Amino acid sequence: MQRRPHYRFRSVWDLDAPPARVYALLEDPGRYPAWWPQVREVEPLDERSATALIRSVLPYGIHVTLTGLLRDPTRGVLEVALRGDIEGWARWTVRPRRGPGGAGTRALYEQEVDVRADPLRRMSGPARPLLRLNHAMMMRAGRRGLAALLAAPREAV
Repeated sequence: MQRRPHYRFRSVWDLDAPPARVYALLEDPGRYPAWWPQVREVEPLDERSATALIRSVLPYGIHVTLTGLLRDPTRGVLEVALRGDIEGWARWTVRPRRGPGGAGTRALYEQEVDVRADPLRRMSGPARPLLRLNHAMMMRAGRRGLAALLAAPREAV
């Protein structure tokens, strides 16, 4: 049996908004398509689970089921299990940040997954750097989208 390609990702988003506000938006995956262009669809299944379609630059959409594992607003941690085209977990850790512009938030995104979908598995060897670049571009777009939403008047958020 061939080993599945394995990926670990880590992104840091510095945002000019209070941690509680950032956390509230990140804990609602149903709203992600409104601010994160690559999160094309999110359909709730129940109070803890949803399906999502994610597609960035590559001509392939990733279908995944998200199941909540940990939701701890006091510690600023959100964690989900991922099943489908990719399998593993993803975690947000939201913390206060002090910087030159004043108080804000540092949101750390970590993900560890195995690739299950055949088209992605076939691309994983030779195109591994491209897949990593694709993920980095997606994360940059997500940070920009969330920052724009946070900068909008409160009524829009």
